[in-house]
Amino acid sequence: MRQLERTSWVVYTMPIKGNPEGMRAVCERKEWDAMERDRPGYYTIIRTDITNEGEAEKLARGKSGDTPPRATKKLLFQRPSEPTPAAVVTAAPADPTTATS
Repeated sequence: MRQLERTSWVVYTMPIKGNPEGMRAVCERKEWDAMERDRPGYYTIIRTDITNEGEAEKLARGKSGDTPPRATKKLLFQRPSEPTPAAVVTAAPADPTTATS
């Protein structure tokens, strides 16, 4: 009888020119070991020993691909003359790439 080999997955970041955060990727543990042998310290490991490939892919994807939050009915049917509730208005985060000095 053939035994199934248990596969372990790794999520890591790879540096990308122009992107300080890098790009997340997924590979099998064997591939990770080979990559680290070839270029030690070049890639940054996020999480290792993930037993489910889908879980690893979801971790690597982050929020990309998630369903966007829906607007409430109150906001959809609000008249323009009515003020927007303070709880709904949120400040946009500052984009450091467009900041002027």
